[in-house]
Amino acid sequence: MRAATPMRALLSRHRRLLAAVLAAGAAAFGLAAARPHPRGSPVLVAARDLPGGATLRAADVGTRTLPARAVPDGAVRRAAGRTLAGPVRRGEPLTDVRLRGRTLLDDADPGTVATPVRLADAAVVRLLHAGDRVDVLAARAEGPVPARTVAAGVPVVAVPRPGPETDDGALVVLRTDRTQAAAIARAAVDSRLSVAIVG
Repeated sequence: MRAATPMRALLSRHRRLLAAVLAAGAAAFGLAAARPHPRGSPVLVAARDLPGGATLRAADVGTRTLPARAVPDGAVRRAAGRTLAGPVRRGEPLTDVRLRGRTLLDDADPGTVATPVRLADAAVVRLLHAGDRVDVLAARAEGPVPARTVAAGVPVVAVPRPGPETDDGALVVLRTDRTQAAAIARAAVDSRLSVAIVG
C-alpha cells in the first residue's frame, strides 16, 4: 500500500491536466470526422433527364462531388454549348462519350458528308440515337415496285429535337458519302423514306 501512495499522489496532481488533454483530443477527432472527405472531386452531372441531341445550357448541368475512385474516365470539365450524343438521366456524370463532337463530322473520312433525311414516320425517329447504324429505304406509294435500299449501314450522327407535330415526318442526320447523299436526295423526290436499324 505504501508503494502505491506516491503514484496516487502524482495522478491526483495531474488529473485536471490529463482530463483537459483527453477532451481536446476527442474534440479534434470529432471535427476531423465531420469535415468533407478531402479526396472528393467535383464532377459535372445532368441536372435533369435530357434527350439525345439536346444542346446543353447552364441550367441543364449541375455539379456533384464524388470520391476520386468513383470519378468516371472521360469526365468533362465544360459542357454548356455541347450536344448530347444520346439521352442521359438526372444525376448521370457527363463524359466524353455522352457528348457529340464539336462538328457532325469529327474524325470522319475525307469525302464524308452530314446528310439530313426526312423520314416519313416521325415515330421511327424517336427510336434512333446518335451512333446507331441504319439502312435507308425508299418506297413509292403507287405501283407494285418493292422498297429499295438507297444507303446501307450509315451511322446516325444527330437526332434533332422534334418540332410541332405535323404529317411531314421528322428529320435525322446521317453520315454518308457524296454518292449516298445524292441517291437519298433523288429517292426523296418521289418516294417515302424510312430506315431499318442494323447491327
